[in-house]
This record gives sequence, structure tokens and C-alpha cells, in this order.
Amino acid sequence: MDFDKIKGIIEGLLFISGDEGLDAKQIAGIVDLPEETVVDLLEDMKADFRRQGRGIQIVEVARAYQLTTLPEHAPYFEKLATSPGQSTLSQAALETLAIIAYKQPITRSDIEEIRGVKCEKALQTLLSKQLIREAGRAEGVGRPILYATTKEFLEYFGLRELADLPEPPVNLNIEEARMEATALFARVSGEDGD
Repeated sequence: MDFDKIKGIIEGLLFISGDEGLDAKQIAGIVDLPEETVVDLLEDMKADFRRQGRGIQIVEVARAYQLTTLPEHAPYFEKLATSPGQSTLSQAALETLAIIAYKQPITRSDIEEIRGVKCEKALQTLLSKQLIREAGRAEGVGRPILYATTKEFLEYFGLRELADLPEPPVNLNIEEARMEATALFARVSGEDGD
């Protein structure tokens, strides 16, 4: 029996089980080994991880085994979690960002006119991720804030400069695009009456 292979399988099982983890009995049932053997393998894996200086560990919580990161690495994980561009953007934020990228500097009301919906939350998200910045004030009533992209925007999308943006679609009609997408969704989900 190849115990190194079994350990690899157990590691994969713990990885995909996430925060819930798996108890030794569940693992034993999956790998077709006695529960005592699985517990011994888990203890070996714990020691292997420590000896190898791995960035993860196996812990037992409420009788379930799970993979976790090492507590002493927490400051690095916090940096990752708070760095711009490490989490995905919503469709609304992406649309707003595209408009700003191609039309900058631009005011919130101009963005909302193009999108046809409010964009305050999307702007706040993009500002917090440092993908856009306030680029001054427009002339006119109320002197609204102008928005533009940042260096972080270029880094996030792997662009050298704004000129590297792809050409925008010609004569894009937002309403037509929405109707086309709705029709496609209806066809795919079978809602067109067939």
C-alpha cells in the first residue's frame, strides 16, 4: 500500500472540504482504510508539515480535521485581503470602470446617464480598491467630482498605458445589448415557451 499516495489523497480531501473539514471516519470510508490507520496517517501528515516548514497545517476542530494556515503568517494574509485587485469586481463595478477608463475624466452623473442606473456603490468599491481616483472638479453647477483611473488600474489589467486599452465597440447601444442578453438567457434556460 502506497501511504504517500494516500496522504496526498487525504490532503486533497481536506482541501476541498474547506472550513467544515472531515472526521476520520469519513476519510476512512473514502480511502477504504480502517479509521485507526487514517488517524495515524493524519498524525504523520501533521508532523511532515511541521518538519517541512509548510505554510499550512492540519488541525482537529470539533472532531473534524481541516487544513488551515499558520497563525504566524496572518499579517501576510491580511495584506493580501486588503490589497486592491485581489478580489473580483461586480458586473456593475466593471461596467462603471469601463466607462471611466474610456471617457475619463468623467462625472458620476455622466456615468449614470450612460449606464442608465445609479453607480454610487460601484464608485465607492472602485475608489476603495484604488482602481479610480478623484481627478478634480468639473466646471458648472455644483462642480461635480471628476473620476479617472489610477496606476493600480493599469497594474490590475496588465496594461502599460491607457492607449493599450482595446478599441471600444462602435455604436454600442446599451438597451439593445441588454435585450440581446435577456433573449439569450431565455433561450438557454428554456423560458421562451418551448
